[in-house]
Amino acid sequence: MSLNESIVEDADLEWFGELGYAVGHGPQLVPGEPAAVRESFGEVVLVGRLREAIWRPANAGSAIPADARPTIKRYLQVRIEGNQKP
Repeated sequence: MSLNESIVEDADLEWFGELGYAVGHGPQLVPGEPAAVRESFGEVVLVGRLREAIWRPANAGSAIPADARPTIKRYLQVRIEGNQKP
């Protein structure tokens, strides 16, 4: 059997699913679909998910100290907004 992208992707999705991550099928997640996670393919950083991860409580798996979160948010916001296409 030859290794290709589909084999690797299917194995990864299964593995992440077993770890408790929500997984989805690519065509259902593209911009314009109800389950889309981004507004366009140019949106590389998933800002909503990043924001959720930064502000996740420590008891819910966040390794970011609460007092560092505002600084991290400002740092990332400047870099993300500076790299977005108009």
